[in-house]
Amino acid sequence: MPIIKSSTDLRNSYNEISSFCRESREPVFITKNGRGDLAVMSIEAFELLNGKLELYRLLDEGRAAVKDNRKRPLADVMQDIRQEITDGQIQG
Repeated sequence: MPIIKSSTDLRNSYNEISSFCRESREPVFITKNGRGDLAVMSIEAFELLNGKLELYRLLDEGRAAVKDNRKRPLADVMQDIRQEITDGQIQG
């Protein structure tokens, strides 16, 4: 169940809300004039969420590559990289 607080609660109980966000890793939803306005979360929770979104983006990119036949075996990619290093195209 989400925690919902008013903007006045945020102003008056910042330390309590901050502690809750850090300890629970859950956001607190802040209302202004009775309507949703903000979601407050710890930096750790934000970074975790961002990491998940980046992973989902990369997975979607991989799925699209498979669907469009834009994939290559890892061994072939590594062989090409080694050859580019040998040829001096990539500085090791």
